[in-house]
Amino acid sequence: MYEHNLQRTACNMTYGPFGGVKGRDLICIQSMDGMLMLFEQESYAFGRFLPGFLLPGPLAYSSRTDSFITVSSCQQVESYKYQVLAFATDADERQEPEQQKLSSGKRLVVDWVLNIGEQALDVCVVSFDQAVSSVFVLGERNFFCLKDNGQIRFMKKLDYSPSCFVPYCSVKEGTINTLIGNHSKILNVYQDVTLKWATQLPHIPVAVKVANLQDLKGVIVTLSDAGHLQCSYLGTDPSIFQAPKVESREINYEEYDAEMKELQKIIREATTTQAGLPQSEKHKDLTVTAEVSPDLDAESQAIDSEVKAEAVPSVTVKITLQSRVTVQKPNLTVSVQAPLAVTCDQFIFDDLEQDSSETVVVSVFLKGNCSPSELEGNCLVSYNIATELNPEGIPRVAQCNFRLPLRLVCSPAQPSKAAHHKLTIETNKPPITFLTIFPDFVDPSDDDQANVLGFQFLTGSKTTLLASKTSQRYRIQSDHLEDLWLITKELTLRLEEHFKKQNCKDFACSFSGSIPLQEYFELIDQHFELRLNAERFQELLSERAVQFRAIERRLLTRFKDRTPAPLQHLDTLLEGTFREVIALADAAEANQASMFQAFTKLQSATHLVLMLLSLWQKLSADQVAILEATFLPLAEETQELGWEETVDAAISYLLRTCLSKSSKEQALTVSSQLSMPKDTSRLKKNITLFCDRLAKGGRLSLGTDSATQQAAVLLGGCATIPESELEEGAVVPGSAAQLPTHRKMAKQKSKPAVMNEDILLARIWYLRSSGGSRVSGRVQESNLTILVSCVSYLLEQWGPFASSCPYLCHVLLAKMINDIE
Repeated sequence: MYEHNLQRTACNMTYGPFGGVKGRDLICIQSMDGMLMLFEQESYAFGRFLPGFLLPGPLAYSSRTDSFITVSSCQQVESYKYQVLAFATDADERQEPEQQKLSSGKRLVVDWVLNIGEQALDVCVVSFDQAVSSVFVLGERNFFCLKDNGQIRFMKKLDYSPSCFVPYCSVKEGTINTLIGNHSKILNVYQDVTLKWATQLPHIPVAVKVANLQDLKGVIVTLSDAGHLQCSYLGTDPSIFQAPKVESREINYEEYDAEMKELQKIIREATTTQAGLPQSEKHKDLTVTAEVSPDLDAESQAIDSEVKAEAVPSVTVKITLQSRVTVQKPNLTVSVQAPLAVTCDQFIFDDLEQDSSETVVVSVFLKGNCSPSELEGNCLVSYNIATELNPEGIPRVAQCNFRLPLRLVCSPAQPSKAAHHKLTIETNKPPITFLTIFPDFVDPSDDDQANVLGFQFLTGSKTTLLASKTSQRYRIQSDHLEDLWLITKELTLRLEEHFKKQNCKDFACSFSGSIPLQEYFELIDQHFELRLNAERFQELLSERAVQFRAIERRLLTRFKDRTPAPLQHLDTLLEGTFREVIALADAAEANQASMFQAFTKLQSATHLVLMLLSLWQKLSADQVAILEATFLPLAEETQELGWEETVDAAISYLLRTCLSKSSKEQALTVSSQLSMPKDTSRLKKNITLFCDRLAKGGRLSLGTDSATQQAAVLLGGCATIPESELEEGAVVPGSAAQLPTHRKMAKQKSKPAVMNEDILLARIWYLRSSGGSRVSGRVQESNLTILVSCVSYLLEQWGPFASSCPYLCHVLLAKMINDIE
C-alpha cells in the first residue's frame, strides 16, 4: 500500500489511534538511538527524541490514556502522552537541555515513572470487558501488572528465566490470565499471580500468542528462535490406548539365535549390494549438478565486500536438482572456502515429485581482503526417501563440486620482470603459447603476451608467468610466496586439460628446484605470532573484566549505603576501565581478522609446497592424499585447535611409522593431547626432517604391513633367516633355548622352503622369549633386527603359507608388528 524509507535503524514499533483519531491507525517506530518516528499512513508526521536515552526498550501504546509506554535503560517504566509528543520540540537534531529552552516548542516531559529495578523483556497493554485496563511488564526476574497511572496492581516473582509472555481473557470475572514461556522449554499459565498450569514445549519460545483457528478455540501459537511455528492447545482428551499385559514366558534362546543369524544375513547382503553399486548408482534417486557461467556477471552481485578494488567481480553458478523418485524435505547448501562468499548459501524446497527438478542461481564473489587458497565450491543436498517401513523417510545426501574461474580473483596485468620468489615447472612436452591455454587473460592482438603473462590479484599483489621458447619449462614469479599457488595450480590444470584433448596420455610435470622451506617457515612464524597475540588479548580482556566487575561492586555498595560516602574517584576509574575493555576488544577483533588472512596465506603456501613435493618425488595419488591430510587438516581454525599443533602431531606420527629410520624412532610415543606449543622450532625441524626422509626414498603409507616393510628397508642389511637354522634350533614351549645369532644366519645360504606350523610356533616362542629382554620398555636392537627379518621373510613366503593356515599367519603378523611398535 505504501512504503517508508527509514533514515535511522529501527528497533521496534507500535500502532493505534494516536490522538483519538477515528477509523484509522497511526504508526510509531522507535529507533536504536531513541527517536520516536510517527507516520500517518503515506506521510511522515514528526519525530521526537526520548530524554535521557541510552538503549531502546520494549514499546506499547495505551489507547485508554493515549500514551506510549516504554522501559528505559534506567530500569524505569515511563509513560509519554501523545499530545506532549506532538507539541514538543522538533527532533531534527539532538539538542542539549539549554538549547531546548531557547528553541520553539515545549520540552518533552514524562507523564509518570515507575522504577522496577530490572530490565524488561516486553510490555503489553490489555483491556478486557470483565477486567480493568492494565499494563503488563515482563522483567528478567519479575512479572508486573500496573494500573493506567503507573501504580502496581500486583507483581509475581519468577524463579526462572522468562523468554516471552502474552495476557489473554480469563473466564473468571475481574482476573486476567497470562502465558509465560521460559528458557527451560516450559509454558506457565497464571491467573493473576496464581500458577494454574505448566506444560512442556519442544523448544524455547521467543514469542507466544493465543488464537482461534477454525472451530478450535484457545490455540497456543509459539515461535522458536530457529523459526519453527507450532500450534498446540492444553487438551484434556482421555488416553484410549492401554498397554496390554505382558505374558511371562521363558526365553527360547535357540529361536533368538536363529532369528539373529537371519537378520545378520540380510544385513550382510544389503551391505554387499550397496557396496557393489557404482558411485553413480547409489544416489540415482536425486542428482545435483552445478554449472558455472563461462563469463563474469555483467553487473556484479558482490555484497559487503572488504576488497578495496573499484569493482569486485562475481560469477553466476546455476544449480539443478533432478529427482527420479519422490523426495521429501530437500535442503540445499552451497559452500565456498572463505574469503569467497555466495549471495545465498542455503535453500529449502518443498517435496519434489517424481521426475521433477528445481533450479536455483547464486553468485560467488571475493568478500575478504585476501586471495583464497581454493577456487572450488561444493553443493550438498540432504533429503529423505520414504519407504514402506519408514514413511517419514530415510535420510540421504547427494553432492557435487564445481570449479570457479581464475578471473574471479585476478585480472590481466602488465608482467613484472623482478620478483622475490621464483619457481620453475618442467614438462615433457613442448611449451604451449598462452593464447591457447589462457585465452581469457590474453589479448589475441598482442603478440608480446604469447610467452609472458601478468596476473593482478584483487588484493593488490601481482604474479608473472613465463614460458621458455627453447626448453620445456614454465616460470612463475611473484613478490609473495602464497601468490604463486593459484597460478601454478591453474597452469598445471590447463596444461593437463589441453593435452587430454589432444589424446596425449603421457604428459607429466616435474620439479627439480629447491623447496622454498625458509620462506614457508616465515609464514608459519607470522601466523603463530598472531595466535600468541590472540592469547595475550584474551588474558588482558579477562583481567580488565575482573577489574571492571570489582569496581562495579564497590560502586553498588556505595550507592546502596544509607549514609552516603564519597566515591573517591571510583566512577572515573570505572570509566577508564570501560574504555580499556573497549580498546582491547577492538584490538582483539583486528588481530582476529589479521589471523584469518595469515591462515589463508599459510594454506596457499602449504598447497604450493605439497605440489612441489609431489612433483619432485613423483608421488602417487594415495601419497598425495596422505600429504594433504597431514599438512591441511583444518578448513578453519578454532581457539581450541590450531594448525601448528595438529600438523606437528601428524608429521611426528609419519616420522615414527612409515618414515622411521631406527628402532628408537619407532618406539617414541606421541602425546594424546594437542596443545598450543611455545614456539615453532619443533614443527619446522620436523618438516625439514620429513622432506629429507622423502628425498632419501621414504614413501608415505598408513597401512601397518607397508610400514613394517618400510622399516625393514630403512634399517638395511636384514638378511632372511634360513629355514634349516630354524628347524635345528626350534624352541619348544617352556624351553629357554635361543636361536642362532643373526650374524651366523646371515653367513649361511638361504634355502627356499614352505612354511609349516612347527616353524611358525618356533618363531612365536622366540618372540616371547626375546620379549623378556627389554630395556626401559623398548626392544633391544639385536632382537628388533631379527624381528624385522622374520616379518620380511614371512611377507616373502606369504603365498604358500596363507593357504595352509591363514588365521595363525594373521596372529603372528599382529604379534610381530605389535612388538615393533
